[in-house]
Amino acid sequence: MMVDTLDFSRSTDPQTLLREVEALGVKLAAARDAIGRVIYGQQQAIDLSLVTLLAGGHLLLIGVPGLAKTRLVETLGTVMGLDERRIQCTPDLMPADILGSEVLEEGQDGRRSFRFIPGPVFSQLLMADEINRASPRTQSALLQAMQEGRVSVAGHYHPLPRPFHVLATQNPLEQEGTYPLPEAQLDRFLIQVDVDYPDREAERRMMIATTGADTATAPTVLTPTDLMAAQALVRRIPVGDSVVDGILDMVRNARPADSSLAAVRQHVAWGPGPRASQSLMLAARARALLEGRLTPSLDDVVELAGPVLRHRMALNFSARADGVTLDDVIGQLCAPLR
Repeated sequence: MMVDTLDFSRSTDPQTLLREVEALGVKLAAARDAIGRVIYGQQQAIDLSLVTLLAGGHLLLIGVPGLAKTRLVETLGTVMGLDERRIQCTPDLMPADILGSEVLEEGQDGRRSFRFIPGPVFSQLLMADEINRASPRTQSALLQAMQEGRVSVAGHYHPLPRPFHVLATQNPLEQEGTYPLPEAQLDRFLIQVDVDYPDREAERRMMIATTGADTATAPTVLTPTDLMAAQALVRRIPVGDSVVDGILDMVRNARPADSSLAAVRQHVAWGPGPRASQSLMLAARARALLEGRLTPSLDDVVELAGPVLRHRMALNFSARADGVTLDDVIGQLCAPLR
């Protein structure tokens, strides 16, 4: 039986780290409970959203209308105490509508100068609703913001608030007149969450709770400072050698040119890049922290493989002809880790 070698060289004393994990775990449990009072039957989406925020990444929510995707983002902003703004993406939305623009003003002395008016991207939690309805030009305006935490307008850089997260939604239906996100932008999302229909009991609770006189609201549990401290703590959580090797083996095996799996070589058009390994490592650490554990396990990697890899891979025509799905391929990639 292989024993993991844990590296504490970049962290504080193990006992101190454990106390910090336990203290944060109490707040995170309260946050999960607060969100669950408002969002019914979507526990996986809630947990993956919290994992994304703890890892300091961006989230893509995909699901049909009416599954509380927008409500989830609004509730996350409230519970985390984040400055939250929303943009409704449409084909005529321009980059300046998101980033902001410069206006010419005349001062009391008669001199004219440009003043920058920030757009909605200058928030801590930006919701891009139906992002695939925005034009490619507008979609690309978010690339620099998502990657660098700053935007460039008229040759000047403007830093964004910290923390900064983009939570985008996408409707898999009604694809007429939409613009699929390019691979470069999809790769900027740490996790993709496929939001499914709630079960019968959850839908019953939701129906009763949302059609009455009182509307459930979530309290503020954390602050932006708490979230940034949690994100720093995630990067200090030690990871065992077996988890590191498991992530590397999985991601590298998902690339058709180097894969040992026949299913990958035959059915995958292109595989995940190194950012997938980084995302899996951060997400596994964040999931362990969310559950109050000091170090992630291979089970975390298996649970997160789909959300992290699904939007970083593409099937070829042969896979579609044979009825093979991405989940089938990812399942085979996870098999050696189970």
